[in-house]
Amino acid sequence: MPAMPKRWLFLGTIVFVLITALYKSQSWRENLQLSGPYHSSTGQPRSTKWTRYKQRYPVSSFKRLPTGKPRKIPTIQYAFGNETPEERQIREERQRAVKESFAHGWKGYRERAWGKDEVTPLTGMYRTTFGGWAATLVDSLDTLWMMGFEAEFDEAVGAVAQIDFTTPQSDIINVFETTIRYLGGLLAAYDLSGRDILLEKAVDLGDMLYVAFDTEFRIPVARWNWTNALNGAPQAPEEAIIVAEPTSLSLEFTRLSQLTGNPKYYDAISRITDLFQQQQSRTKFPGLWPLVFYGSRADTTTHNQFSLGAMADSLYEYLPKEYLLLGGAQPQYREMYKSAIKAAKQAMFFRPMTPDNRDILMSGILKRTETGLTLAPEGQHLVCFVGGMVAIGAKIFSLNDDLEIAKKLTYGCIWAYEASQLGIMPEVFSTIPCRGNCEWDEERWKDEIKRTVSGNEELYEEIMREDTLPQGFSSIQDPMYLLRPEAIESVFILYRITGDSTLLDKGWKMFEAIEKHTRTEFAHAALSDVREKVPTQMDKTESFWFAETLKYFYLLFSEPSFMSLDDYVFNTEAHVFKRPSGSTR
Repeated sequence: MPAMPKRWLFLGTIVFVLITALYKSQSWRENLQLSGPYHSSTGQPRSTKWTRYKQRYPVSSFKRLPTGKPRKIPTIQYAFGNETPEERQIREERQRAVKESFAHGWKGYRERAWGKDEVTPLTGMYRTTFGGWAATLVDSLDTLWMMGFEAEFDEAVGAVAQIDFTTPQSDIINVFETTIRYLGGLLAAYDLSGRDILLEKAVDLGDMLYVAFDTEFRIPVARWNWTNALNGAPQAPEEAIIVAEPTSLSLEFTRLSQLTGNPKYYDAISRITDLFQQQQSRTKFPGLWPLVFYGSRADTTTHNQFSLGAMADSLYEYLPKEYLLLGGAQPQYREMYKSAIKAAKQAMFFRPMTPDNRDILMSGILKRTETGLTLAPEGQHLVCFVGGMVAIGAKIFSLNDDLEIAKKLTYGCIWAYEASQLGIMPEVFSTIPCRGNCEWDEERWKDEIKRTVSGNEELYEEIMREDTLPQGFSSIQDPMYLLRPEAIESVFILYRITGDSTLLDKGWKMFEAIEKHTRTEFAHAALSDVREKVPTQMDKTESFWFAETLKYFYLLFSEPSFMSLDDYVFNTEAHVFKRPSGSTR
């Protein structure tokens, strides 16, 4: 056999190296569940009115998903042992009760509001609240799958196939809510089931939402008039935007890029992340961002109020979760979270005075004034997610001392449930921060109530006489319960991380109270006032009752390896996205 010329040996080596590199690149893409440029199930590129939209502020170069080998992230979940037969029996009985509660509400939705956004639990009618794309149906898809409602899931997917996600029924849509409920719901159901139609619909919706970013600084319009945009009108973000809204699209848009191979979605949210990171140290309380973001000038530094609750919540929640979804390959999310949690621990978390002297924490509201920084000791149901967030951050970023803080924050919300007359926490209330010694001081509690009512003795006497204010609460600003999930969310996460079985009993008491007072003929209803012995039900069932609240209760009573936190990331609507394989050690 004649000798091979040297140039062919050289070319052969180059080809071998290129093939090896391509193989390794493909392995990484598979770890992130990436695919090539996305085509529909027909094999043709997706083409809608939104893909044909001509951008006024086009992106010249897309920021792509990070490449390289996933970082080894510490295991999140506790190493659970075997449960006893008695423990299993109790757990499964509780899980069946939660599943029955979901089935009851789903029956009401299916019979009374099928294809609509929400069922009304008292009148058995429906509401159009989020674009008319069947919010409850889409929001419930992954819950149906997890609970084993196979026939119901199939029926719901069939209904989704008939929805045109390029044309809402409303002229103006909420980009944040549309993203977390609809886009998140479609992507999670696809991740669990692999049904191609779900990804196709997610792409249609993602392409529509992407146009909301077509502004000068690539900041999305929060309340977006899509008809004006489609007709070629110039668009700009609002002057004042709730800070959580443009910053809480990252998980959904990242997952869409991972699944389709199209970098434009990830690029869109990365630009916002970069902007917020650049300004994080320049706000009026460095490390945290204020409640209001001035979109027209891309400014996070002007507003002076700070909270981890309403208006800001998922901004912080998504920092460690985006780090997980990217397999630890983008360190900026770790650094942003660590800076934020350091600031929160410094001034935002406080211990409230309680009658039984519990060692708990709550997360208040900070305000920067000319005289300094003041803390409003306000509790919110919305902010109850923080315990779970801090617990996850403690594990994945090796912030070992923070796990104890996470426990105290979670038990702070458990206390608020237990202290309430109905066993259900109100939407917003105030407490009394400890001053050094945290022994219960009843006179100080009464004095604080008098201060809250501005010295109105008649009102004070009425509060004391009717016994509607739990000891430890100085006021209740909003007594409603809106079927919210945040408290049970943190109970679920903390249980999965610590293995503390007492949390199962705490969660069950919460469920029993909610089920008892909110159940109606057609579904479950929000409550207008948890101070009432017989609470007034409201004709309102948010889709997150099915998507989040009942899902977290169900998962609390599931076998702990089911939907493991080491395998999935939960978005702020409790929709699950697959984490990159090989990223957990």
